[in-house]
Amino acid sequence: MGRFLLGMDGGGSSARARLADRAGRRLGEGVGGPANAGNDLPGAVAALEAVASMALSAAGLSGHDRADVVAVIGAAGAGNPEVATRLAAASFGFRSLRVVTDAEIALEGAFAGGDGGILIVGTGSQGYGRLGERRLRFGGWGPSLSDGGSGAVIGCRAARRALEAHEGLAGSSPMTAAVFDRLGGSAATLSAFGKTARPADWAALAPLVFHYAEAGDPVAGAIVAAATAEIEALIGRLVAGGMERVALMGGLAASYRPRLAPRFSGFLADPLGDALDGALGLASKDVGR
Repeated sequence: MGRFLLGMDGGGSSARARLADRAGRRLGEGVGGPANAGNDLPGAVAALEAVASMALSAAGLSGHDRADVVAVIGAAGAGNPEVATRLAAASFGFRSLRVVTDAEIALEGAFAGGDGGILIVGTGSQGYGRLGERRLRFGGWGPSLSDGGSGAVIGCRAARRALEAHEGLAGSSPMTAAVFDRLGGSAATLSAFGKTARPADWAALAPLVFHYAEAGDPVAGAIVAAATAEIEALIGRLVAGGMERVALMGGLAASYRPRLAPRFSGFLADPLGDALDGALGLASKDVGR
């Protein structure tokens, strides 16, 4: 049957795990590094293994207890069936393991299994919704082509503006100077960063951009305004698809909520739980299967 439930969330910036008993009491948690299975499957497996071990250890359990664990992983990149299959085949040692997308566990947590839409905005961004058996998905295809309003997109735009300001191709501001200094203080170091940066590396710049936007920096303000318009487009698409309530989730959700146009206020809902709550909810449904 499985005495324990384990929910895991693998995202572009971090991996998280939460262990509970079958009554829903939380027993232990773990937090670790990036775990985007679509971009780096071995790295994601390692990060998820680490946070699972942390959660078990925090509960006073050992590796031998994994045979009593029913686990669900919600992973970035798991929308690709091949990636999901390979992640599910990893040797975690649990009694059972189900792999779904990170959006699926976030939606499950936001509405406790009910219908609704979510907009996840962190390292990446994605709109996802459920109406009965119907699913809606918008965005979430990676920052090169998609993920409007995400931390990765904001960070990349800020770095580009910093380089343009340095070369006299665009106006400078305190934000462009701060970003330029943070990335090494020269065009060569900024270029080197850009050639190897992962989405999470770009996203690490986003809090700096929001900070300067709040302080009235014109360049930061323009970047945030453009990003807000992209977030509003995703929310609008969910509403047009029939979602009567939309919950903002992810690391940048609180930064966007007060910036949204008043026309969205009637659709915004506070999530009932987080993605790990959703993963545990799915795991509880798997007990006894």
